[in-house]
Amino acid sequence: MTTTTQRTGAVSQHRQMLNKVPEVTVYFWIIKILCTTVGETAADYLIDKLGWGLTNTTYVMGALLIATLCFQFAVKKYVPGVYWLSVVLISVVGTLVTDNLTDNLGVALETTTTVFTVVLAATFAVWYLSEKTLSIHTIHTVRREAFYWAAILFTFALGTAAGDLTAERLALGYWVSALMFAVLIAAVAFAHTALKLNAVLAFWIAYVLTRPLGASLGDYLSQPRAHGGLALGTVGTSALFLVTILGLVAYLTVSRKDETT
Repeated sequence: MTTTTQRTGAVSQHRQMLNKVPEVTVYFWIIKILCTTVGETAADYLIDKLGWGLTNTTYVMGALLIATLCFQFAVKKYVPGVYWLSVVLISVVGTLVTDNLTDNLGVALETTTTVFTVVLAATFAVWYLSEKTLSIHTIHTVRREAFYWAAILFTFALGTAAGDLTAERLALGYWVSALMFAVLIAAVAFAHTALKLNAVLAFWIAYVLTRPLGASLGDYLSQPRAHGGLALGTVGTSALFLVTILGLVAYLTVSRKDETT
């Protein structure tokens, strides 16, 4: 009896040690939306304000993302600073992927939105067929973590395309687009709490929708008034949101309120 208990405890401890993602709390969603906004404004800042250009910015941010993900895969449990730095960088790179397709290759936003929807669906399908679950509470193997980050990259690329499609191509404007995606997220939350929508499905739908929400908010805050924004600029918007992210991540590192049990 003692041996069985010890083994069970050892397995439980091992899985907790290898858990690589945070608990889904209000902090998770706040930081996620802030990261998506930074992804939009930081990419614009590097491309336009610093004059790096789309191609050079893609190379630099892609290299930083790969280096950070190497650290993320190397750690044996969820580390707030490493995890959220990965999310910020993958948000920027996701934006750049869509921008490269649209600006450099001339691919229509309708096409990129459709293609990334299909690619994301295929990623989830392969993930589920391989692991029999899409739950983020079971990210304790390298293969599952690889599926997880691939899915996140495609959600950011899809969200950028969908946000630009609704705000610019369909001419809804940034704040109307942001409001529309916020309403959709609220509808998903209602479906989960009141209509018992599957928790895993609800999570991933909301995760996808927060990207165009954040992108639309970022554009609304940073773009000139002539373009429908508040003219806060990419520097001010990026700095404000990055400082907020840093503060929240520091708080979570100390309090450990988002560690899974």
